[in-house]
Amino acid sequence: MPDESPVLPTETLRRAPKVLLHDHLDGGLRPATVAELADATGYAGLPTTDPAELGSWFRRAADSGSLVSYLETFAHTCGVMQTEESLVRVAAEAVEDLAADGVVYAEVRYAPELFVERGLSLDAVVEAVQAGFTEGTRRVAANGGSIRVGTLLCAMRQHARALEIANLAVRYRDTGVVGFDIAGPEDGFPPTRNLDAFEYLRQNNAHFTIHAGEAFGLPSIWEAIQHCGAERLGHGVRIVEDVKTDADGTVHLGRLAAYVRDRRIPLEICPTSNVQTGTVRSIAEHPIGLLAKLRFRVTVNTDNRLMSGCTMTSEFAALHETFGYGIDDFRWFTINAMKSAFIDFDARIALIDDVIKPGYAALT
Repeated sequence: MPDESPVLPTETLRRAPKVLLHDHLDGGLRPATVAELADATGYAGLPTTDPAELGSWFRRAADSGSLVSYLETFAHTCGVMQTEESLVRVAAEAVEDLAADGVVYAEVRYAPELFVERGLSLDAVVEAVQAGFTEGTRRVAANGGSIRVGTLLCAMRQHARALEIANLAVRYRDTGVVGFDIAGPEDGFPPTRNLDAFEYLRQNNAHFTIHAGEAFGLPSIWEAIQHCGAERLGHGVRIVEDVKTDADGTVHLGRLAAYVRDRRIPLEICPTSNVQTGTVRSIAEHPIGLLAKLRFRVTVNTDNRLMSGCTMTSEFAALHETFGYGIDDFRWFTINAMKSAFIDFDARIALIDDVIKPGYAALT
């Protein structure tokens, strides 16, 4: 890597089959939907109700260089997602938007506890979102497309409901919920605060990923893996702090970095988001280039499409422009992600062999 490919048109990148493992439901609304739902539900906190201006506002607010400030933008999206009707609409539109972007498999995550301000139960939230995903998948199929969506339920690490949400994830795992995550501010809220939830999940043979190695460094990654048993790392980009490069280019992996690479622990890397939150200074300086070269199990993700003004296609385009990645590289990232998904082995292999590989072959 990279494969020194010629310039790839945006349409070619859009047509490439993509797998998305790290995408927040409340970070991917259409600006027009935010405005319309605010009007329909009586939410009065928006800075503007003009969809174009609103989309620009979200991107400007997210370009703060601070994860804490970045997360504050979610007050508005969560504010308009407090009814069953809103949740169904947002979930259905998310599926449509991802399919239009060439995504063939997505795991979309959200924290049910953020949508109970108007009296919805946690179960009602999950059932409304699943109904939306089902409707979105139906619409995509009706238009001749195909996408599969799995759900990750998040617990907010600054709250004390992780075990409750883990129980919810296990209860709904036969109806589309494929795993669990903890999200929110890392600094001051280590993964080990939620050990009871992770123990419960392991006892129930349930899958989970953990946001780690974004705002906080190696200790967060070490705790997520060695104390909590994370199968994947949400972001995980700061594992590069355990990788040293000599003046002559010789690379040395520390013990944690070597463990992550050797065990093929997937990194859910979100390039544009990492720049916005100040994790890295620019795409050009993003360690995804080094991590991919060293053959860590790197995956490419959007994180929050509204706040970052991004899609999987635009993330691929930025990596193509910056690192020279081509079709073979994006195929590698995509298969990495599909191998790392929280659905059953047969389904993963079927998507790789029947959808992803033929899709990339058609592009070459």
